[in-house]
Amino acid sequence: MTHREVLRTISGIFMGLFVSIIATSIVSSSLPKIVADLGGNQSAFTWVVTATLLTTTISTPIWGKVADLVDRKLTIQIALSITVLSAAFAGFSHSPATLITWRAFQGIGAGGLTAVGMVLIADIISPRERGKYMGYMGAIMAVATIGAPLLGGFLTDTAGWRWNFFVGVPFAVIAIVLIQRTLHLPPLERPQRVSIDYLGATLISAGIALLLLWVTFAGSRFDWLSWQTAVMVGGAVAILAAAVWAESRAEAPIIPLGLFRNSTLTLVVIASVALGVVLFGTTVFLSQYMQIARGYSPTVSGLLTVPLILGQLTASISSGRAVSRTGVYKKFLVMGAIIMPIGIGLMGSITYQTNLVVISAYMALIGVGMGLLMQNMVLAAQNTMTPAELSTGSATIAFFRSLGGAIGVSALGAILGHRVSTEITGGFASAGLTPPAALAGGTLPDVSTLPGPIATIVESAYGTAVAEVFLVAAPVALIALVCVILLKEVPLATKSNAELRLEELARAEARAEAQAETQAEARGES
Repeated sequence: MTHREVLRTISGIFMGLFVSIIATSIVSSSLPKIVADLGGNQSAFTWVVTATLLTTTISTPIWGKVADLVDRKLTIQIALSITVLSAAFAGFSHSPATLITWRAFQGIGAGGLTAVGMVLIADIISPRERGKYMGYMGAIMAVATIGAPLLGGFLTDTAGWRWNFFVGVPFAVIAIVLIQRTLHLPPLERPQRVSIDYLGATLISAGIALLLLWVTFAGSRFDWLSWQTAVMVGGAVAILAAAVWAESRAEAPIIPLGLFRNSTLTLVVIASVALGVVLFGTTVFLSQYMQIARGYSPTVSGLLTVPLILGQLTASISSGRAVSRTGVYKKFLVMGAIIMPIGIGLMGSITYQTNLVVISAYMALIGVGMGLLMQNMVLAAQNTMTPAELSTGSATIAFFRSLGGAIGVSALGAILGHRVSTEITGGFASAGLTPPAALAGGTLPDVSTLPGPIATIVESAYGTAVAEVFLVAAPVALIALVCVILLKEVPLATKSNAELRLEELARAEARAEAQAETQAEARGES
């Protein structure tokens, strides 16, 4: 396929991923106002994000298995429909619980788009050329990540925040039509008997959900060291151990344990967990910093995060093209794994009065690290997988990255909520003031409605708390650095997954024909 043919074929996939990011991230700059309007608190804010990450995490490996069993083109269209329809229903929410529920359904669709989208690109493009196109994908994701909060903030400030959830529907229709018209894959052999590991899927889902519930509620609803912690952590460990046992015996496991004999995949999985914790667990709270600690509107809040995404866009495109041109990827991974924790650590030093130019530079460093790491790590792992492993292997990487993100948002959200409460209580005590009713129950405040001295206390509290979140996350980012240093660079293959699978099918047919001829000759001689 020529470069133009490849771009035409994957245009629908790119549009689908674009729609998914728009649908999930458009609320990032508006979420403080949305949660405040619905009467939610810091826990509700965290769970609006965590619910999507949780269901994305749980559903991703299941989607990966489904993509091996049924038509991938239909699978990604179904995932896209689930994502956008659930987002539209979220627009009618009148309570935090309803919003969290529909965001959970949205995560199910996002898991499918993440898992199947990566596999479809691998089906069409060889690893040697894939770096360039994954760079393009990273750029599209960056543009969507820039545009979505800006669009969401504008809609919130003008038409109202509910339009954040409705606006993605026409984009989804375009994506579905594009996929139908442009994506044409060669017919590949499917298993005659479909087997899905329902037990493994159930145990994995239950174990992760229980673990995240503990991370969310520990320190607020009960102490970290308490009988509730013992029950929830012990239960989660027991359920996940049972899941490993079930996966080791399943005919078609959701996460094949044999994948982890691949050292490259194992290192990428560990690094993906760390990246998920760091990136999802920190950047999701930037909107609170910009709107509560600095007092900006949702639109301006979205604009102020542009340096982060520009850094990601630039690094993703440039490194992707360089990987395709040279066939070398490890040096970009190492560079990204060094730059990102530096940016995260520097963000740990900010206050509610830090110069915005300085903050922009710190965010740009984080973005560059993200751009160098995210797509290139997936490429490194995919390059070492067989065609039969590619779907479940890619989904496994996405699963652990989402798992890290869900844990990061829950854990760091709990840290942020506790620190905000401590800072506000201490600030009012020092000033000899009484907290107003607007801050009762821990609801997210609208700083513009608070008197000057009280607003300063709240701004300082959120500035300090968000900085602490980055400071706690910085050492976790170093885990990714250790993993990419240990990674062994493997020369990039020059054939796509579809080509390799067709070659395997042709060899199998040739062996079957040869065996049939041998049997016929044996019958003739007898």
